[in-house]
Amino acid sequence: MSTVATWPNQAETWLDERGKGAWIAAMVLGFIFFWPVGLALLFYMIWSKRMGCSKSYRRHWRHHHQHRSYHGSGNVAFDAYKEETLKRLEDEQDAFRGFLDRLRAAKDKTEFDTFMDERADAAKNTGGEPAEA
Repeated sequence: MSTVATWPNQAETWLDERGKGAWIAAMVLGFIFFWPVGLALLFYMIWSKRMGCSKSYRRHWRHHHQHRSYHGSGNVAFDAYKEETLKRLEDEQDAFRGFLDRLRAAKDKTEFDTFMDERADAAKNTGGEPAEA
C-alpha cells in the first residue's frame, strides 16, 4: 500500500499516542487554517468517541487496578480464587469480543451478498452490465 493511502492511519495513530490534547490541538489548528478541516476533526472525534476516556488511560487504569489486586488479602485460597475468576472473566470478555467481530463480519457478508445479488438481477433485467450508481 502506498504512503499516500496510509497517512490517515499514521496520523490517527500519532495523535492517539499523544492523547486527547493532541486531538484538540489538531482540531483547533484545523479551525484556524481551514474551518472545514476543524469541523471534520470535531465530528470524527465525537463519532469515534475520542473525547471520552482514552485507550491509554483505560490501559493505565486497568494496569493500576490489576497491580493493586495483586496485593493479596492475606488468604491464599481467596487470592487464588480471585485470580482464577478474574482470568476467567477476561477470557470470556475476549471470547465475547471475538463473537461480536464474527457477528459483524457475517452481517457485512450478508449485506454484500444481497448487494451483489441485486446487481446481478439488475444486469439480467437490463440485458447487459448493471448501471453505475
